[in-house]
Amino acid sequence: KVIHTGDITQAETLSQFSRLNCSLSAVLGNNDLQEKGLKDVSAINGFTLQLPPLFLTIENRKIAIFHEPDDIDELIKNDPSIELILHGHTHRYRNEKVGNAIVINPGECSGMIKGKNAIGLIRLSDLKFERIFF
Repeated sequence: KVIHTGDITQAETLSQFSRLNCSLSAVLGNNDLQEKGLKDVSAINGFTLQLPPLFLTIENRKIAIFHEPDDIDELIKNDPSIELILHGHTHRYRNEKVGNAIVINPGECSGMIKGKNAIGLIRLSDLKFERIFF
């Protein structure tokens, strides 16, 4: 499963995920809201794409996906059953325990900060997180 935390920005970029042999769930970022074609590409490929937050249960883990991290503390306070929270927007690496949840942002992947491009891999069995730099 691929999870995208927003700011895809171009329909062509989103369509590249169709080459993967897995499903994609994504939230819209602040730079996606006026972009044409994202919802069409999502529908054609069977992707989940929506305004945040997006709530998923994968391998019995309750997961919340945000773009901007502003509402995360409130969610943790109101729903302690959430185990994993993923967000984007800040372009800064984050991997911390907050309440009962692990909050992760793999950091920068769009090329805005040279030499810092990264994605994250999460093993759901133990919530082990690894950054992959490219």
